[in-house]
Amino acid sequence: MEEVTTISLSEVNEATDTAQARSEVLIDGISTGIIIPGKVLEGAIIIDERRYLLFITDDVLFEEMLTLLLLDLSQGILEELTIGGIYTSGHFEALKVSPHSASFRFIGDTTWTVKVSASPTFKIPFSDPPGVSRPMGLRKYIDINANPAPAKADGSR
Repeated sequence: MEEVTTISLSEVNEATDTAQARSEVLIDGISTGIIIPGKVLEGAIIIDERRYLLFITDDVLFEEMLTLLLLDLSQGILEELTIGGIYTSGHFEALKVSPHSASFRFIGDTTWTVKVSASPTFKIPFSDPPGVSRPMGLRKYIDINANPAPAKADGSR
């Protein structure tokens, strides 16, 4: 895993009251044909020769959510997960990349750590930290941990 600066976004559709903005992923300014949800590229990591992990926000004050997208250049979006919640706001910062994981800060004092597997693994329901949401399914590529765990909506951890 290595942070890259060759990825950029080109907005395709602006956000509306009912829909998130959508953008096309560009590599070295060249179109990939991959359309993703979101507007602002906060960071990008190359996983291997065909996969990238993108950190995307929507530039929404007072309710910013962070979307993590695992892209495959030939298959498009392999996995998507979101960190945040209603009336919470975070600022993406302190991205650190190591050979097998990446960590960053978003929402309060929480340091998030992600690992991306080469092939899908079994997803245990409700095993993600509070504040993480992803589509229903039985498999995942992205493991995510939070330290300290963010508070749940009821204030507990």
